[in-house]
Amino acid sequence: MAVELTMARMKIALLRHALHGRRAQTAGTGATLGLLCAAATLYLAFTDLDLLAAAYAVWLLGWVLGPIFMGGGDETLRPEYFALLGLPPRRLAGGLLVAAFVGLAPLASLVALGGLVVAGARQGAAAALVAVPAMVLQLAVFVLLSKVAVALVGLAVRTRPGAVASGLLNGALLAGLAQIWVFLVAFEQTGVPAVVYYLPSGWGLLAVQGRWWALAALAALVVLLLAVWAALLGERSGTTRRSGRARRPMTAATANGAIVAKELRTWSRDLVRNHQLTFALAYAACFTTSPLLLGWNGMLPYTGPIFIVMAAAMSANVYGFDGTALWLTLMMPGTSDVRGRQLAWLAAHAPVAIVLAVACTAVTGGPWPLVLALTAALLGGAAGLVPWVSVHLLVPGTDPHRRAGNPLRTSEDDGGLTGLAYLMLVLVILTGAPAALAALLWGWAGVAAGVVSGAACWWWFGLLAERRLRSRGPELLDVMRTGRKPETTVTSRFDRLSRRRKTVAWYCFGFGAIPLVPQGIVAAVFVANDMLRHTWFLATYMPEGLRYPVAGGFMLLGLAMYGAGLWAVRPAATRQDAPDAASDAAARESAPDAPSEAAARQGAPDGS
Repeated sequence: MAVELTMARMKIALLRHALHGRRAQTAGTGATLGLLCAAATLYLAFTDLDLLAAAYAVWLLGWVLGPIFMGGGDETLRPEYFALLGLPPRRLAGGLLVAAFVGLAPLASLVALGGLVVAGARQGAAAALVAVPAMVLQLAVFVLLSKVAVALVGLAVRTRPGAVASGLLNGALLAGLAQIWVFLVAFEQTGVPAVVYYLPSGWGLLAVQGRWWALAALAALVVLLLAVWAALLGERSGTTRRSGRARRPMTAATANGAIVAKELRTWSRDLVRNHQLTFALAYAACFTTSPLLLGWNGMLPYTGPIFIVMAAAMSANVYGFDGTALWLTLMMPGTSDVRGRQLAWLAAHAPVAIVLAVACTAVTGGPWPLVLALTAALLGGAAGLVPWVSVHLLVPGTDPHRRAGNPLRTSEDDGGLTGLAYLMLVLVILTGAPAALAALLWGWAGVAAGVVSGAACWWWFGLLAERRLRSRGPELLDVMRTGRKPETTVTSRFDRLSRRRKTVAWYCFGFGAIPLVPQGIVAAVFVANDMLRHTWFLATYMPEGLRYPVAGGFMLLGLAMYGAGLWAVRPAATRQDAPDAASDAAARESAPDAPSEAAARQGAPDGS
């Protein structure tokens, strides 16, 4: 156990030194959300065991799919770090497994799995005792399934067919989860299906219910997954197979043409970009075609626009993915590759988006103006926002030739990449909103509005990205090379707050929307339309006389949280600014006869 405990202590030390600044804030937000989900899962253990089994299935899917979509998962300790120690693969896998239990995600999952103890205690002392090893084994299954899934996808994306296949599979799975309601209605499933108990996520619950074979099955699955992961760790150090085919030389008559040729070659050869492109395609196609199971084709025409939005989100960190290759552009002062990257992005995505939009809309017979307007506006908006967001909110990435044994690991900051992707989703959708509104109001005139707005976004955001790259290019290169943001002497009011007030403001502004919008405004709308007992909206479960008061209370709570956030920011900044102004005044009064700095620079004599 010496190796395992050493790796666990290494993980603790690394986390202790790494969690500061923005990473600490991101980790705090994630931990809060995770613990809230865990608390909701624990509540189900007191009320409905069927829903508890379904919740554990969702936790399992989160462990398996989450790391794949967010850059390869937690790799604070990488297998490559221990390559020279000569550890056997199973010993290495065991040590990394113990270290994987250290972290915020395992902690939140362990709290959620505490529902097994609650479920066991409801049936007797013996069942409660069985729940304790079931919790540990169930968590080990979660972690090991996550590690095996990431390792398998990492091996798959080392070849082009594997990258394409994994992208298609992951996109289809995520779209299926987003449209789960379709499958429930299609198969007339009004309750929780019994099959969730027999998934690996439900074996712990079966064990506490008296089916002892489930506990043995969990232990056997842990041993099997550990052996599979050890074998995959041995394969991880292998090299990527290189193609022996001769490549046509790139020819271009202009500088922008050379950039376009280089980018298109990258889109065709970089396996991570292949994975991202096919993921966006599979997600859009599966998301819009799944309602066909119910005989409804109303979402089918929007396959093209959804593909554009997802593709933009996946490529939001395009400069970060290239790593320190930016120095090639900076060696030519006054130049920029933004326009070339925009054209290459359109060349790689526009044909697919246009074919999807036209073909799917032709199947349903419309709405042609809305779909064409959205397609044009979103293409221009995405092509403009991709470089703009990348140069303003750059997440330092790993150079492609240093991606080690996990090609999905394109950055050390998974939280930053995830936030960037969500931000891009919102921004791209906003660029299409004016064209959609124009198409709804004026029909075919909206298509012209979509073309104009798309071209304007392409040109304007590209211009802003060019200016940023020319003025801050060396700083961006340093960020990508070192992974650290440059220090600046300009501080905002938020930066000058105490740690306690920063924490209050962060949580109030970050979570104030939850009680205000979904639990308040949306719940009130549901109650007004007699949509009762609706998912997680608490007011819809209340007795008739309490529904509107509960929704109103949540609205007041959300407004109070935003008010508390403003209170935490403004008073502290005012109090800190005042001493600075007073000290400046005192400094001026202390030396009334001193010659001015401007006079000294001009060589004026004292007293003149």
